[in-house]
Parts: sequence; C-alpha cells; structure tokens
Amino acid sequence: MADNGTVDVQLSDTLCHGAQKTGMTREEVFRYYDTWADRYDKDLFDLNYNGPRQSAEALAEVLSGNKAARILDVAAGTGLCAMELIKLGYTNLDAIDGSQGMLDIAQSRNLYHRYICDFLGPRRLDIQDDHYDAIACCGSFSQGHLKDDCFPELIRIVKPGGLICIAMREEFLHTVEAYRDKLEPAMMTLEDKGHWERVARDIVPQFYRELNGVIFIYRVLAQT
Repeated sequence: MADNGTVDVQLSDTLCHGAQKTGMTREEVFRYYDTWADRYDKDLFDLNYNGPRQSAEALAEVLSGNKAARILDVAAGTGLCAMELIKLGYTNLDAIDGSQGMLDIAQSRNLYHRYICDFLGPRRLDIQDDHYDAIACCGSFSQGHLKDDCFPELIRIVKPGGLICIAMREEFLHTVEAYRDKLEPAMMTLEDKGHWERVARDIVPQFYRELNGVIFIYRVLAQT
C-alpha cells in the first residue's frame, strides 16, 4: 500500500500533466492554471522541479553580474523563476502569463514591477521594441503551450545584445508533435537569418523529477 508521500507525488504529477493534455484549447489551459494556482507551488515542490533554479542560474551566468538587467519572465506562473533570480540579486523583473490566477499569486508576493496577463504567440504584445535586457522562459514549452511562432516576438522586445533563455524538458523535443523536427530547426532558421545567435545549449539533470532538461540561450542581434 502506497504511503501518503507517494500518493501526494502521484496526485501532483497527475495535476501537472493535466495542463498538457492533447487537444486542450488555449482557453482551457488558462482555466486549468487558474484552478490549479493555489496548490501549484506545492505540487512542483513535491515533484522536485528544479527548472526555475537551473534556468535562473544559467541566465545569471551569461548576464555577467549585470544586476540591473531588466528581465521579462515569460509564462511566469506564480513566480518560481523570479524567486530564484531575486536570490541571485536580480530584481528588475516583469511577468507575462496567460493565467490571471497564477499572476495573482505572484503579485501577492510582490515579485515583479509589471504583471501582464496575455498569451505569447505570433501577435504583437503591449511591449515596446528593444525593451528588455533578457528573457527567462522556463517550462512554458510543453504540450499545448508555447510554439516556435513566438520567437520573433521574443526577439522584438529584447534589446540588441540582450539574452533569451529557454528552459524545457529535453524529452519534449522528441515527444511533443509541435516541437519534433520543428522547434530547433526554427531556432536555427532565425540564427541563419541573423536575428539571434546561440550562446549555449546545455543538458541539465533532474530538471523535472529524474528527467533531464535542456537550456537554450540566445543573444539577440542588431537588425540591419
């Protein structure tokens, strides 16, 4: 018979994957996160989710001590990545997420200067060009979430020379139809066109439970 700890982890894993069901509409995903927001942090803690810490550390390394850097936390959720960045001395943070319920939790913690409830995709956001020094994007590339069509918008809102850090479960590059043979080629196409250049592609262990993550870091290039 499973002990209570095992049951808790199983429930947390079930809830986590509930946001990644094939065929969910964008609105259904946001409603799911709104409902899940109150116990989201506990569930990810139970699942040994190290992604926020790993991505914050990777971004901090390439920011080279620029603690004043203006950073946008993409798909910020309740602010797990922001809390890790703040520990490292980065406090000039904004958040964007499609779930108002998740942003409400983050706002109660006073983690960000601006809270933007919107979905990142190909359409233009209410953010001016060349606004951020860096973007942190952790865990938002998964089934039914962000796609490669958001890359041009990420590039638009980051200053030339600025950095974009994308952290995700490595397995999703192969198991999610929207990413398989598509996500990394889209990254390389933008590099070939001179929009950004890759700084790093690192595999990190135990990103989510025992599973590896992959962290991409790109530097935005000036457009001629």
